[in-house]
Amino acid sequence: MPAPHNSFKAALQEGNLQIGCWLGLAEPYVAEISASAGFDWLLIDAEHAPNDLRSIIRHLQIIAASDSQAVVRPPIGETWIIKQLLDAGAQTLLIPMVDTAEQAQKLVDAVTYPPHGVRGVGSALARASNFAAIPDYLQSAGDEICLLVQVESCKGLAALDEILAVEGIDGVFIGPSDLAADMGFIGQAGASEVKKAVLSAIGRIVTAGKAAGILTLDRDLQSSCRDLGATFIATEIDVTLFARSIRQAAQSASTHLRPA
Repeated sequence: MPAPHNSFKAALQEGNLQIGCWLGLAEPYVAEISASAGFDWLLIDAEHAPNDLRSIIRHLQIIAASDSQAVVRPPIGETWIIKQLLDAGAQTLLIPMVDTAEQAQKLVDAVTYPPHGVRGVGSALARASNFAAIPDYLQSAGDEICLLVQVESCKGLAALDEILAVEGIDGVFIGPSDLAADMGFIGQAGASEVKKAVLSAIGRIVTAGKAAGILTLDRDLQSSCRDLGATFIATEIDVTLFARSIRQAAQSASTHLRPA
């Protein structure tokens, strides 16, 4: 019996658009609601959200019971935390702040068992192998791991072609907010110069035969990225969606009950 099939990775390989939502509230109840909403994938964020290994595992358990697929973003691309996340059952990782091909290669090594990589062999203890109930997990795990890297700096864009050439990288995600800051437009991800750089990068990723992705609430930019061939696009964030809705609800109630 092989490792569980990663349908998200398969969809990207087939070029099928996957629409996602960011989970940053770090709350299993919210993950459960989100998992029933109809998104193709849900990003469990540990870079800018207060998630730890235990809360990530709880999110993975909840999402596994739905039709949505889980993607996990660690706070940093270090071998030790990648090892923990893979053993916990994450099959798709989105690694932030990748600026060079050397970094990308180290990430490939981190998700790969020896002799070709450095992932620690501890599957007997791991949720990923169903606690050793999957007899050929060690032999089949690599085929189902999806490694996505975030390029979100001028340095990363300059090295994009070299990063794309690293075997084992399944896709590249462009981070507009950090890129905007590095370009001198902090807080202005919608600046025309930033959008131009983003779309250029998306085109280069697709041309290289890799999956291209982005998180943006800008519907026009979403459409433009899709038209260029981007295949994993996150269109919402639970934090901003809740904040926006709850503020609108409070304002609506105040206007209704406290008329001027």
